[in-house]
This record gives sequence, structure tokens and C-alpha cells, in this order.
Amino acid sequence: MKPLITGIHHITAIAGNPQANIDFYTGILGLRLVKKTINFDAPGVYHFYFGDELGRPGTVFTTFPFTGARKGTKGAGEVTYTAFSVPAGSLDYWIDRLKKYGIPVSDILTRFGAQLIRFEDHDSMGIELVANDQDDRTGWSYGQVPIEHSIKGFYGATLSLRAKDLTEKLLTEHMDYHFIGEENGRFRYGTAGKPGDIVDIVIDKSGNRGLQSAGTVHHIAFRTENAASQLQVQEILMRNGYQVTEVKDRNYFTSIYFREPGGVLFEVATDEPGFAIDEDEAHLGELIKLPKWAEPNRAKLEESLAPVKLNVEDYD
Repeated sequence: MKPLITGIHHITAIAGNPQANIDFYTGILGLRLVKKTINFDAPGVYHFYFGDELGRPGTVFTTFPFTGARKGTKGAGEVTYTAFSVPAGSLDYWIDRLKKYGIPVSDILTRFGAQLIRFEDHDSMGIELVANDQDDRTGWSYGQVPIEHSIKGFYGATLSLRAKDLTEKLLTEHMDYHFIGEENGRFRYGTAGKPGDIVDIVIDKSGNRGLQSAGTVHHIAFRTENAASQLQVQEILMRNGYQVTEVKDRNYFTSIYFREPGGVLFEVATDEPGFAIDEDEAHLGELIKLPKWAEPNRAKLEESLAPVKLNVEDYD
């Protein structure tokens, strides 16, 4: 039977300064700013979407930047590291690039046979780059990152939990994931077991809960094909005792939300309709786009949002 969930759709983090946020993810990491909009649940705050050329599902890292937000802390009940996929042989390039901009970075590590590096963004958000030759997606670059080293999209995500059994049951019995293996206390799951669908669980032995604020992940969203498959997922989850929201219209996809047993906020988002419904593909992310219900308040909303711009020319 065709799976209802096919991997990671997007990951959303809380950030601090909006301009620093854009500079890091577009200038240093080379992702495309595919959409500037507002947090639909907190309209006075931006919502930025960074991804590949079109913001395809499985490539989009999004942020809610709150000016002046204090730093959060990593801990149990959170996605503590977001892993991006880069081409095999690219890690030395990325180590040099990150050091060039004063970003501390780990030595090359090995996990499940793949090499990776680990570092944090300007808000202490945990990031990994995993080098592999299993990813046939095309990366994106504004030109400052050579395309042969560019980020292709997500590789996976690490959930830090106090216990894994109930979350494992959710993933493997109700969300089309299967257990791949265990290595050094890290438990890996996937749908097809390829870049873009990997979820790792690491048990946080300290038991300390994470504190959400700047530099922490707000939620992880999983992909489903369309509205019909999303309703099927919703029905399965509700039938098995999960408290799932109604379907919410996020303009570029529809969403349902629920807490997994370890406390991480899960979302299931549709692949349709995508980010080109209100901007030409060549000009994605250039204007502030608002949902129809917010348009009457555009002037007031824009006045409340700090001006931001692309500065990719400053990052060679």
C-alpha cells in the first residue's frame, strides 16, 4: 500500500534578529529565501522559508524570528539537531567556509557509515551537514556557494527524548516509518531510509526539558501528498488516541498538529500547492506575502516588521 507519510516536509525554528537570520541561511549556508510572510498565529512576527530553488517539500527550513528573543536551551522533548544533505566530498569545503565566518565547527564525524560535521547558527540552533552520494536532488546556490557543494535539502533530524518506546510506536505503527538500526545509543528510523526522511532518536539521560526560544526548533513537519491523504493520517492518529488539531490552511500547504509522546510538536503538511501560488518562481521571497485575511491590515503589519534584505553579495 502506498505510504501516507513520505518523509520530512519542513522544520521550523525560533530565531532572534530577522536580518541576522536571513544573512546566515542565505549568505553563509546558501539556501534560497523562498517566502517572506508572517507567523499566521502571531501576525506581528515574520515567517521566513529557506529552501531549494522552488522550496520543494523536504528542503524547507523555516523560522519565526523574534527580535530580542533570549536564547533557548537544548534538552528532552525537542528536535535538537537539523541535518542537511550535501554532496559527498563537500565537508572540507564547508569546514573552511564556516571557519571563514567565525563559526566553530566539529571535526569530521562518522555516523551510520556517513561523514558529517556539526555546528550551530548565530542563535545556537543545532545543525549538521551530512555528506553522501545517495541524494539525487539538485542543490541551490545564489552563486557564492559552488553548486557542487550546495545543500540539497534535509538529511534528517535528531529528537532528544527521555524515552523512545512510545515515540517509536507512533513512527512505526502510525506514520509509515520503520526501524533502520542503532548505533552508540542513537536509534534511526526512515520511510524509504534515504536523505530527507531520516529521524534519529537519542535518549537524553539528564532528563532536563529543553526551553523553547531563539535557537530551538518549534516543530517538525512530515510530508503527505494531498488533502485526502492528510485526512487519512488525521483519522489514524485520532483513532489511536492522539490529540490532533483541525486542518489549518497555511496558504502553501495545509497542516495538522499534535504532540508526540516525548513532547515534540509534530505537524503533517501537504505537498500541495507550494510556494509559487502567489509569486513568480523567478521572484520567490522578494515581497512580503500575506494571507487574504491579513491583507486589510497590511500597512499596520508592515510597519511592525523590521525591514530586511538579501545580502548574499557580502558572502563570497
